[in-house]
Amino acid sequence: MKIDLTNKRILVTGASRGIGKAIALQLQQSGARVAAHYQKNEQAARSLAEASDPEIHLFKADFNQPIQVAQLFEEVLDSLGGLDVLINNAGLATYSPLASPDPDWLGCWEHTLQVNLASAALLCKKAIPVFQKQQKGIIINISSRAAFRGDTPEYLAYAASKGGLVSLTRSLARAYGKEGIVAFNVAPGFVRTDMAQDFIDQYGEDRVVSDIALDELTQPEDVAPTIAFLASGMANHATGATIDINAGSYVH
Repeated sequence: MKIDLTNKRILVTGASRGIGKAIALQLQQSGARVAAHYQKNEQAARSLAEASDPEIHLFKADFNQPIQVAQLFEEVLDSLGGLDVLINNAGLATYSPLASPDPDWLGCWEHTLQVNLASAALLCKKAIPVFQKQQKGIIINISSRAAFRGDTPEYLAYAASKGGLVSLTRSLARAYGKEGIVAFNVAPGFVRTDMAQDFIDQYGEDRVVSDIALDELTQPEDVAPTIAFLASGMANHATGATIDINAGSYVH
């Protein structure tokens, strides 16, 4: 089975590195027209564009600023001439121990929820009317194993934000399916990315590897093909579902 995404217009957030970069390249290689969002890593974004042929379109926005999130959506619509698939991948995991002063701890929560959940929700809000008008559209939200299994005390905000993303996705799937709109959660476990490296540095790679059923950590390229399949429209009757990619570290 060949996944052909020719002429599909797709926005991928957080695409300058890690899972987002792998997704953007996989989609482009499958024929899609890809808009890749990045926040501040200009060099990494340029590297992504140079690695693709035809070139992936780049868009910069700070997801801690709702105005920039809304502007990003409009810029992508204008550039691609519409949108068929929205992939909310952008996210952060900030170390925030319970011993932190209350203002710092709450600041971490606010920042995490804004970037991981509120910005994704705003993009979904912007996408729904577009998808309603064309009577079709696909939303793929990159959640996390942490949404179901939980996380360490230092990453409570991250787990909570990803849990909210799961509920958002399920609600959208139930609310808009009869209008041709489907929504999926993809929940990776530990993936060898820059974001995960902070945890690995703190707790050690042996702890991470011992927690999974396979003998090596998941790579970003292990996640991307599933996203391409969901974006193809061939899995629409799985709308509302969560696809786990966690190397057997959590089964539910």
